[in-house]
Amino acid sequence: MSSQPNTLFHSDVDSSPLLLPAKVLRNDAEALQAARELADVAREQAARRDQQRKLPWAEIEQFTRSGLGSISVPKAYGGPDVSFETVAEVFRLISAADPALGQIPQNQFGMLQLLRLTATEAQQAVIFRSVLDGWRIGNAGPERGTKDTLTLKAKITRVGDGYRISGEKFYSTGALYAHWVAVKALDDEGRQRLAFVRRGSPGLRIVDDWSGFGQRTTASGTVLLDQVPVDAELVIDNWRQRDTPNIQGAASQLIQAAIDAGIAEAAIDDAISFVRDKSRPWIDAKVERASDDPYVIADIGRLKLELHAAEALLRKAARVLDEVNDAPIDAASAARASIAVAEAKVLTTEVSLQASEKLFELAGSRATLAEFNLDRHWRNARVHTLHDPVRWKYHAVGAYHLNGSQPARHSWI
Repeated sequence: MSSQPNTLFHSDVDSSPLLLPAKVLRNDAEALQAARELADVAREQAARRDQQRKLPWAEIEQFTRSGLGSISVPKAYGGPDVSFETVAEVFRLISAADPALGQIPQNQFGMLQLLRLTATEAQQAVIFRSVLDGWRIGNAGPERGTKDTLTLKAKITRVGDGYRISGEKFYSTGALYAHWVAVKALDDEGRQRLAFVRRGSPGLRIVDDWSGFGQRTTASGTVLLDQVPVDAELVIDNWRQRDTPNIQGAASQLIQAAIDAGIAEAAIDDAISFVRDKSRPWIDAKVERASDDPYVIADIGRLKLELHAAEALLRKAARVLDEVNDAPIDAASAARASIAVAEAKVLTTEVSLQASEKLFELAGSRATLAEFNLDRHWRNARVHTLHDPVRWKYHAVGAYHLNGSQPARHSWI
């Protein structure tokens, strides 16, 4: 079923995945329907893919062919430009089925938002058109061994009419599956630039060495660049982002929160199914079924309430983003968007971790058997929620409401 490319991941040769025809969806309703259909397919083998670390090529290709990859492309460039509320729901639906599949295109949507801010009209036309045609965008921004996530060592240098880029990246989610690799690097003046590198470019290597215990099939491993040529028209002045109030960080975080909400939903659903069908009641409960244990009932009720609260804040945050995006964005409205998403991110993080751990307490010892692979929920939640610390979300929310302080302007708030 899968058309996984014959890519030599551990050689010096890189090749592009197959480019398949992609549908262009027309509206929010079509996007939601496509997400539900993909979720139904992805859910069937998600646990096995996680156990075997089998990459979801067929599923990510369905994501692309269905048109979901281009739902954030602006209408002016031929896309449906669906609402942030729909984007969040698309990622929540898919992630409830397979959160690795939800995370793989996460950075693509961040890049589409970034293009609106810093790319020229000609650059937008090229990249947006390619996404409509089925090109996928992978990430090569973070690096290991630097002071923090914002610090870069990769360099991009002008050579003749184009550029050359060198460096080593990690946490490169989506790069293995991509046709474009979006690489952040410092130019000769120390400014951050964003280069869209075509797969198969000489000097580019994608190494599938992601060994995280969660989100196992995201292939969030290494990207190696050795004097990789890049066309000048594909190099974006990413440094300009900090000069203009924007919602790029909030839009990126909204998707992160949606993925965590999906993980929480799946963990609670599996807990309910296991308690109903497989768990034995505790002897002191004096009941025939585990699902009649009053303490289990209360805990399931508590988890459902916390999930619904997180989902409500997620929807509220998405609506705030839509409202802010519909008007000229200033520092105050950008801050409002970031704080709304931060509030949602706190609850989705906490409920995903709590639900995926509580599952075992409620379901009992049998639920820990490898054949069920229920630990994937906690592993996925724990790994994905490490993208940025929730303790700083509490700080940002408190400082905003107490002192009127506006949050920092970057991709993690």
